[in-house]
Amino acid sequence: MLQTVIRVLYPPHCLGCNSIVAQEGALCGPCWRETRFAGGLVCDGCAIPLQGDGDGGAAHCDACLAAPRPWDRARAAMLYSGTAKRMVMALKHYQRADLARPAGRWIADAARDITLASTLVAPVPVHWMRRIARRYDQADLLAHAVAGHLGLPVCSDLLTRRRHTPMMQNMGLQARFANVEGAFAATPRRRLQMAGRHVLLVDDVMTSGATLAAATAACLAGGAGRVSVAVLARVAKQG
Repeated sequence: MLQTVIRVLYPPHCLGCNSIVAQEGALCGPCWRETRFAGGLVCDGCAIPLQGDGDGGAAHCDACLAAPRPWDRARAAMLYSGTAKRMVMALKHYQRADLARPAGRWIADAARDITLASTLVAPVPVHWMRRIARRYDQADLLAHAVAGHLGLPVCSDLLTRRRHTPMMQNMGLQARFANVEGAFAATPRRRLQMAGRHVLLVDDVMTSGATLAAATAACLAGGAGRVSVAVLARVAKQG
C-alpha cells in the first residue's frame, strides 16, 4: 500500500527528458528511439561501431590499426548524441548523480564480454578541484555501478590525478594528448592490489581517447597486467 502511494505521489521519470515512465531507470519511447546504443560489431580499440558482423575475433577500425591504443579492448554503451549527450551533461554539470546507476548498467552490459572474474574496476579520476565544484566524481559513481552490475571489485583511488588540466572541447588531437600526458599516477598504497591484474577503467565519454590513454599508462606503470576501458558514450561521426 505504501509503495503504491509513493508511486502515485512520485512517479518514475525518463532518464533523458524527465517525462513520466512506467518504471525507474527507464527511457520514454521518444528518448529510446533517438538513443544509439553501441551494439553489434565494434572496434576493439576505440569502441566505434563497424560495418558487418565480424568473425568472432578482434576487430579494429583503420585508425586503430594505424595507431594501436595502449589498452587491450574498449567498449561504449552509447554513441554521444541525443539522449546519451543529455545524460552525460546532466551527470557532469547538473548534479544528476541518480543517473549513474542505470548508466552503469548499460556500460556493464557493453563491457561484460571483456571482463574476467578477477578484473578490478576503477574510475578515471577527476582532479580534486573539479570534484569539489561538481560535488562528486561522475566516473567514480559509474565505476561503482558497473562493478555492482558485474559483481566485480572496485577501487575508487586506484589512480590519482596529479594536476588540474584545462577542458579539451576546443583542442586538436595533439593538444589533447599533450594536455593529459603524465596527469595520472598509480596510488602507491594500491600498487599491490593492482599488480598483475586486469583493470577495467571506467569514464563517462571517449572522444580522442587521450585521457583514457594517460590513465592506462599510469595503470601499466603501476604494475597492472593489462587494461581495458569502458565508457557511457563514444563520440563518433553519425552516419
